[in-house]
Amino acid sequence: MAVRRINKVQRRKLAIFFRCIILSFLAWTLFAISSEYLFTKKASMTYVNLPENKAFHPLQSDTVSIKIKMTGWQVLLSKLKPDTAKIQVDISGLKTRNFIVFGNQIGFINRQFPSDNHVVGVSPDTLYFDFSKQTQRKIPVKVVHHLNFKKQYGIIGATKTNPEYVTITGPLEDVANIEYLETDSIKGVEVNTDVRTVAYLNKQQRTNITIYPTFAEVVIPVGELTEKIIELPIKVENAKGYTSVRILPSKVKVNVLLAVKDFNKWSSRDFEAVVDLDAWKEHQVRSLPVIITKVPEFCKIINVEPQNIDFFVRK
Repeated sequence: MAVRRINKVQRRKLAIFFRCIILSFLAWTLFAISSEYLFTKKASMTYVNLPENKAFHPLQSDTVSIKIKMTGWQVLLSKLKPDTAKIQVDISGLKTRNFIVFGNQIGFINRQFPSDNHVVGVSPDTLYFDFSKQTQRKIPVKVVHHLNFKKQYGIIGATKTNPEYVTITGPLEDVANIEYLETDSIKGVEVNTDVRTVAYLNKQQRTNITIYPTFAEVVIPVGELTEKIIELPIKVENAKGYTSVRILPSKVKVNVLLAVKDFNKWSSRDFEAVVDLDAWKEHQVRSLPVIITKVPEFCKIINVEPQNIDFFVRK
């Protein structure tokens, strides 16, 4: 089959045609990204200006859909980086009613977004609340941390917070179910000194609970660790009913990781090793596993030698 050749005039026409297509596409793209569109995205709510002496229960989800007028370029960026927006809702109006209308707060919500993003509506438009008796309670602070320590370093003492307890205020049924409040996660890499910081308390989406104070000073003692070998006598449990029980060996060596400052503080009196004869009675084992039942705080058992022992019993 013969191949049709394209002459110079035809090539010129094709080049002009493709240039027109490219220019048209660029013009359409510029028009599309510069035009305004209504874009809907999810937003989580936090409540501000809470009415005094009133406890409330939101009767709907803490997430709403907001409609934002933005350019095509902004819509494209939003789709490339999807996230949940956060908005504050003024609930001072609950002093006189049990609902909040978003239509009355569009200006307040718009001030929380960049000037080129214009919020035009929120769905649902109305939030409803149920009121109950407000109560107070003091609960402990629990420190959450994700620390990576330098080699041979670790936590060597109890974590301290100031204050140790915070006051929470809210509906009785909600406050009664909260046993403690966690801090935001404290992070660190190659840590080899005490961690001293201020951590905010995590409400965990409890929007109808107020906390005082909202943060705590945290001190996590960090120090150098070392190993220590401690020889422990073995205690025999559940040996009643036997004339005599003999175990071989009668002691074990325990390899312990502890703080350098506590090297001379802990001795065999602070640890306990036992074997349980019930393991033989129930499972007919030939040797008894050694169980470490007592270990001081901030000491870590690395190894027990031997891990199983032989035994002889006489009824």
